[in-house]
Amino acid sequence: MSAPRSGSVIAIDHGEKRTGFAVTDALRLTIEPLPPYHGDGDGEGLLTHIANLAAERELAGLLIGIPLNADGSESGQSAKVRAFAARLAERLPNVAQHFVDEHLTSKEAEARLVEAGYVGAQRKARRDSWSALVMLEEWVQSESRT
Repeated sequence: MSAPRSGSVIAIDHGEKRTGFAVTDALRLTIEPLPPYHGDGDGEGLLTHIANLAAERELAGLLIGIPLNADGSESGQSAKVRAFAARLAERLPNVAQHFVDEHLTSKEAEARLVEAGYVGAQRKARRDSWSALVMLEEWVQSESRT
């Protein structure tokens, strides 16, 4: 399913203790990581945080990373992420959701953080949102080809 060509998209790298975010501008010309959310990945606080991010933007959709296995099958975490996405859809019923494979995004994010010169705690603090950024870049590029 394609999102409308205008409007921002927020990418979500869902985690049990920390969730990363990245966002496009409305024209999808720029993509930037947002500060991660620290807290329960199943809690009401995360849903409220995402609703607040959505309210700040002309939002066309949410891009949610699904942790797939290397063979493309769903991992044990996939069901948790899908349950979270269902709760999020109840909170934001008019916002389209798009699911993408996220299983290699952490490695790519880590490589980019190393290249950018981040070390130790700096790298760890940014990893989830940079993973969301990688997912969103790949998705925007694939959407521009369709």
